[in-house]
Amino acid sequence: METQLNEILAGYRFISLKEMDGVRLMNRVDTKYLTSLPGLIELLECLQADYLVQEINGSLLNAYHTLYLDTEGRSMYLAHHNGRRTREKIRVRAYADSRTVYLEVKNKNNKGRTKKKRLELPELKAYRRKEAEAFIEKYGKYPPETLLPRLESRFHRITLVNNTKTERLTIDVNLAFSNPSTGIEKPMDNLVVIELKQQGHQPSYAKNILCGLNIRPIAISKYCLGTLLTVPDIKSNLFKEKIVQINKIREKQYGFV
Repeated sequence: METQLNEILAGYRFISLKEMDGVRLMNRVDTKYLTSLPGLIELLECLQADYLVQEINGSLLNAYHTLYLDTEGRSMYLAHHNGRRTREKIRVRAYADSRTVYLEVKNKNNKGRTKKKRLELPELKAYRRKEAEAFIEKYGKYPPETLLPRLESRFHRITLVNNTKTERLTIDVNLAFSNPSTGIEKPMDNLVVIELKQQGHQPSYAKNILCGLNIRPIAISKYCLGTLLTVPDIKSNLFKEKIVQINKIREKQYGFV
């Protein structure tokens, strides 16, 4: 399947990482979708004329490694699970192809807008350095001394941007979770996580195509999904229906059924 993905992406026009700097959308509206690999193939074929694909050092499928931080009681997970509209995530992400690492604080307000602040670090585990803790103190809601490594994820990302450079589409494949506290590892074969990132709610060709392919929005983060799958006793009653939907997607050809 990876060969097929690369063949389709090779038909896109490329955009460099430097050119993408103008489309960072650090204050934005995010809409998440889930599909399977066959569904992704059909989506990419539909978007080829209207979107460019990001290329980094010759790669169109870029490797990511993320470490999520949370409190002992997993306060950030519970805020999402319990439906709080205002919530936060703190993570350290390594971008393998560009050889960069960033500490990222993401805050979502009650109007659905996401603001992200980030600080470059020398390595994934440097979040305990003074400058990193000061950054968390400035932009985060949780004291840095209360934060622990709670989940790791690895995946490959395809990044598309529309021709007018007003929105980005990130597409994550080969997703796998590992939990440092429980020791549980969980690969998510055939699951594709798509995020449409826009400055605001506005017309989107990608959104229309996703709807036409019966790929519908779902409100669950990779952090919450990975926590659900790797912490056996975690509170999960409000996510049960979404887990059923996710399992159906992995079993079927594409999209929701």
